[in-house]
Amino acid sequence: MADDEVVVTFRTDDDRPVTTAVGNREVTTTGPYHYVRVDGLAPATDYALVVDGAESSPLLPPTVTTLPRPGGRRIATVATANDVHFGESECGRLGDGEQMGPIFSSAHGDDPYPEVMNGSVIDDMIALSPDAIVVKGDLTDTGSEEQYEMFRAAYDRLGPTMHHVRGNHDAMITETIASDHAPFAVVLDGVTLAVLDTVRPGTDKGRITADQIDWLDDLCADTTQSVLVFGHHHPWDPSDHERSDHYFGINPDDSEALCALIDRREAVAGYFAGHTHRNRVRRFPQARHVPIVEVACVKDYPGAWGEYRIHESGYLQIVRRASSPAALAWTEQTRQMFQGLYRDYALGSLADRCFAQQF
Repeated sequence: MADDEVVVTFRTDDDRPVTTAVGNREVTTTGPYHYVRVDGLAPATDYALVVDGAESSPLLPPTVTTLPRPGGRRIATVATANDVHFGESECGRLGDGEQMGPIFSSAHGDDPYPEVMNGSVIDDMIALSPDAIVVKGDLTDTGSEEQYEMFRAAYDRLGPTMHHVRGNHDAMITETIASDHAPFAVVLDGVTLAVLDTVRPGTDKGRITADQIDWLDDLCADTTQSVLVFGHHHPWDPSDHERSDHYFGINPDDSEALCALIDRREAVAGYFAGHTHRNRVRRFPQARHVPIVEVACVKDYPGAWGEYRIHESGYLQIVRRASSPAALAWTEQTRQMFQGLYRDYALGSLADRCFAQQF
């Protein structure tokens, strides 16, 4: 969902053509895996949505409303990806002895699924041609140099607009992978991207060191532009009374430091993470209610990546899916992970995936 388009994805049992209508605009696609993009729509407008042969449901509402368009000219486009996991051969494992199942892997003779999923997302990003791309962690499965080279071989196709930072998977056996250049800033026309290293090496837990908080504070103090902050781990909710150093994301003390910075630095217009393999947006009063975002993973369902349309007065987040038939086929399988619970967990609501935010 964007300010000028609606995307609908679905599967049919055969390759018959199916027509999707958004208002009076129709697109016909051929199955079994359908990726329907209906563009040319007006912002902040209600449209009837009809897919031939399908009944309305929570995932296929009878009407959709395009996002409002922020005021002013569009000044930049940014794309993000996370949890790309080059070298992974199975998904659906929780990392302990007891598994919920099912576990999925690529069929014998097929390309490894991280290559299929990332190849599709990279092609989609090339078609978008954004001004900057940020890959925010978990570049690899186990953090080996060989897997990191696999990541670079794939994502270096995007050229000098591609920037990346490590995640916890990348620091399990070494601290050297993608660790020598963060924090860093990408300065675009009208917006600055601030990228943090949130990794606590050797663990899946996150942190933000004091020197990075100081760096971000100085960056915000010195700029007249809005700042979007990116890291691999998500912050702890400072309203939560259950404090724990074993929190899966950024520990409570560092999360509070980040929120306090956002509260005093009005330049910050959002924080964007991965790590949890789900789409979610939270807004903390301690951080001026700016979006605190998690975007689902590339490597399996829903095959997510982010597009950010940045205008002079605000931005749109649009979470997209890897669009190739092979990628859609893989996500159709892997949405069944964790006894079928994964689909709703990973997908989130439409408002978690797509929203407008004023600066």
